[in-house]
Amino acid sequence: MYRAIDYALEVNKRDGEHVLMSLTYICKNASEDNGILLARTLEYWRRTNAKIAITSALVINDSYFVQNIEGSRPVINKVLEILINQYTNFSLHVVDVEEIEDRRWNGFLIKYLTPSVQDEEYIKKNFSSGSEFNPYLMTKNQITGLIQDIFEVQESSESENDNISE
Repeated sequence: MYRAIDYALEVNKRDGEHVLMSLTYICKNASEDNGILLARTLEYWRRTNAKIAITSALVINDSYFVQNIEGSRPVINKVLEILINQYTNFSLHVVDVEEIEDRRWNGFLIKYLTPSVQDEEYIKKNFSSGSEFNPYLMTKNQITGLIQDIFEVQESSESENDNISE
């Protein structure tokens, strides 16, 4: 896997690095032993994203995750190839790919959806098509809206906290 990341760094130096892309995908973790392996994988990607100039927003629960990643066209394509070929325990589905002018995220953002009544009701009411959180039942607009809404709320809360402490 590390060779693939080194390759992605090299690819970033070729034509296309000036084109900024956004990729949104959903996954279902097909592995039964997902806790420790998933935590290690997320930590690996958090560190790696900074090296290859990727920003991202990730919404996760025990079974699913939804992620939007942003970066140069060659790097996004290489990361997608890595996700498909090396993470076979994830059932990955691309939801949206688009060119963007500016990044929306600052770093590697993660929101874990807890099984709390508050999180579940909020997701069901505003974004889900079913009785439980399942991004495979959601439309592209519901998925992208979920990511945007969760991290706009998180960033505005952090801004308010920053203002209070000043």
